Amino acid sequence: MALVLDEESPLPETAADVEDLARRLRGHIDQLGVMVPNEEPALRHAQQLGSAGVPDGYVPSRVYLVQLAKATRELAATVGTCGQQRGRCRWTPRINVLRGTVFALALACLVLAASVPRT
Repeated sequence: MALVLDEESPLPETAADVEDLARRLRGHIDQLGVMVPNEEPALRHAQQLGSAGVPDGYVPSRVYLVQLAKATRELAATVGTCGQQRGRCRWTPRINVLRGTVFALALACLVLAASVPRT
């Protein structure tokens, strides 16, 4: 990200340089992606940008590279926020998952209670 976003870093000169930087940023996105839930908007945005090919032309390819670097930086910030919460973002189940779990547990208790012989 620093190679693209730093003020002092020069713009890549050739198309191969742009491809190399884009490949490196995509690798960072892949590495950071395992640390956040798949539903995370920053991850989806970064993956969508990363899956797109580098556009032709000098200016469009450099603009794409900057956008990809910014999306990677945003994803890294999200991982940093999640990292402060014990290393990973905590998944919170939806209410219907909780209801289903409670129902299944209650049904299991009912079946267990019905199978115990009466004395």
